[in-house]
Amino acid sequence: MNDEDLMGLAVAAAKQAGVATWRNPGVGAVVVKNGHVLATGHTQPYGGPHAERDALSQLAPGQAAGATLYVTLEPCNHYGKQPPCTQLIIDSGIQRVVIAQLDPHALVTGKGVAALRHHGIEVVTGIGTQQAAQVNPHYNFFYRHHRPWVTLKQAVSLDGRISAGPGQRTAITNQAVYQRVHQERAGFQGIVIGSTTAIVDDPTLVPTPQLTHLPIRVVLDRRGRLADYPDRQLFRDGLAPTWVFTERKSLPDRLGPRAWVFVLPDCSVPAVVQVLAEEGVQSLYVEGGPTIQNAFARAGLVEEVLTYLSPVMLGQEGVPGFAPPETWKFQDQQLELLGNNVRIAERERQDV
Repeated sequence: MNDEDLMGLAVAAAKQAGVATWRNPGVGAVVVKNGHVLATGHTQPYGGPHAERDALSQLAPGQAAGATLYVTLEPCNHYGKQPPCTQLIIDSGIQRVVIAQLDPHALVTGKGVAALRHHGIEVVTGIGTQQAAQVNPHYNFFYRHHRPWVTLKQAVSLDGRISAGPGQRTAITNQAVYQRVHQERAGFQGIVIGSTTAIVDDPTLVPTPQLTHLPIRVVLDRRGRLADYPDRQLFRDGLAPTWVFTERKSLPDRLGPRAWVFVLPDCSVPAVVQVLAEEGVQSLYVEGGPTIQNAFARAGLVEEVLTYLSPVMLGQEGVPGFAPPETWKFQDQQLELLGNNVRIAERERQDV
């Protein structure tokens, strides 16, 4: 097997990390010596060992001496919840490290490579870069653009409606879509709705399966309408953090201790996204409603659109879904049939 093949094994290992890594990227590592794979590892749940440490922990002392390490992301060279992976690699006696992607995080970028080379380890970069980058799109985007990746999710009828009428909760999609949305939520660090959705639907927004770190439930309530609805599940179930953004100074006193209220002089979508970026939130799943989604679209803060299309028509009284301010075309489109519903995922937007 050549470098590309062995890096493919590391990428496959990285995908096994799943969403439990939370704010850490999912990384895969493979230790190879004399043409034989000695160990394979991946990032453990948040706060646990990184991929390099997971792989090397499977070997006896001295067993990795003279080996090659294939890793999908540049090894860290700083102390966080775990000690530096570079020092572990140096101490293990590994002679060659093949890296798919340099880490976009400013604490790491180039520093891991420099530390390894400083200690006489051969470092090769750029093998399997594209495949490795696809494992962590949210992480990569956040550290390159300094704001969260934003996905808009909508469930619509064939005539483009999201409910049968204003203020009405309408079940449009099937059970398969319901289950998929719960799974998708787990892959994001924040789930965004507006005050109308909180009032009318009274959702919990909790994903399945249960995770150690649940997504933050973000509610945009510029006027403070939720002051009259402190009984909503978001404010009393304690299942996950709830952050409310508003311009109404009295709102914190009305919602109780389970809501973390941000009172901003300007509660626009760009201002809220800036605060979330400063809080380290790397990704947002914007569920609605159309007012909130249109605001994200107008602000140019959309990287992906997920549309769940159901074979039903809700008529002229129905509430239309979000519409971008101009024509959007996407280079990356994926369609999937879920029972009698269709899931359309669109990325790499090009404004026309």
